[in-house]
Amino acid sequence: MAHFCSMCGPKFCSMKITHDVRRYAKEHGLETREAIDAGMAEQSDEFMRTGSEIYHKA
Repeated sequence: MAHFCSMCGPKFCSMKITHDVRRYAKEHGLETREAIDAGMAEQSDEFMRTGSEIYHKA
């Protein structure tokens, strides 16, 4: 059984992202909105740590 739809694939599927957010919330004892806010803060920190560049040179 796939955990993503065939149209978007595993990296950009909204069904998979929703599943991942709910799993993250459950693992961290958070409500869904709190999990989204926490995930956005983590991504923001990572963005700043890696040089604040949208496109990295290969």
